[in-house]
Amino acid sequence: MRSFFFTFCFLILADLNHAQTCCSGGVPLSNNIGLSFLDKGAYQIGLFYDYNNLNTLNEGTKVLNDNSRLRITNSILLNFSYNFTDRLLGEGLFTWVNQQREITLGNNVNFDETFGIGDAILLLRYMLVKEEYSSLIIGAGGKIPLGSTEEVNSLGILLNADLQPGSNAFDFIFTSTYTTIFDFRKSLQFHARATYRDTGINSSYLGSSEYKFGNEFQMFVGATDSFLVWKQLVNPSLVFKYRNAQMDQLDTNNVANTGGEWIFMNPSVTIALSPKINFSTRVEIPIYSNVTGVQLTPTYRINTGITFQFGNKRRNESLLN
Repeated sequence: MRSFFFTFCFLILADLNHAQTCCSGGVPLSNNIGLSFLDKGAYQIGLFYDYNNLNTLNEGTKVLNDNSRLRITNSILLNFSYNFTDRLLGEGLFTWVNQQREITLGNNVNFDETFGIGDAILLLRYMLVKEEYSSLIIGAGGKIPLGSTEEVNSLGILLNADLQPGSNAFDFIFTSTYTTIFDFRKSLQFHARATYRDTGINSSYLGSSEYKFGNEFQMFVGATDSFLVWKQLVNPSLVFKYRNAQMDQLDTNNVANTGGEWIFMNPSVTIALSPKINFSTRVEIPIYSNVTGVQLTPTYRINTGITFQFGNKRRNESLLN
């Protein structure tokens, strides 16, 4: 009986302790939009696996000497796009997510896990400027709340919002992408993409409360080149990502230890297995974090997958995928 009592107290303490600390886990929705424009009537299907490891505890910009917390998010991502015209593209992203949280206090370990269908994204993107060596694409759409928000731990206690597969809220998403080719090397592309997500409100959090994740802005800036390696077309890329997230809100009150800004370095490589099949792998490494309060932040992230193109393919207008 005493053993059960201490175990029960530990689980409650671990859950409450974690509730004071948000993190950058969850499904990488905004990271995985931006498929290339093709000809009218052409379409693409992409299947990706994303692994996000969070084992770094920050207080502001300071990294704390504490590895008692671990968050892992495994995501399966299904992208698709269809070109209604040469300038108008519809894009969707559907997800399946597995989230794991482990907190160690002394010799005791608290482990929580959720899995299931996550939220989805639907977008329309329009090529506003289409010149010989540059393009400007704008887009708008939303996040559709398909995932569950009712997952509980082993004691039947509802898990925190950031550990749920879904959000139970509609978000508005706005995006723009600029791409240009350098005169001195026609295979070298510069690309910049900005994405803003205006998050909605979960009006039934914990039964009757309202929970809102912080609005999010992301900026991607980088370059991609093309090389022939043993008669294989290889596209290496280096992108820097800036992410700013506002504080979450519970019943219009700011939630402590949420929000902040991050800078990541994203080296990647895309290999053309055939003219219409591309394999890509991307690594995300944090190089700067400045969080509000104390938060668990990303240690590293790996994203890999394959994209199939159907229909006649034009020159890629954007390689920022």
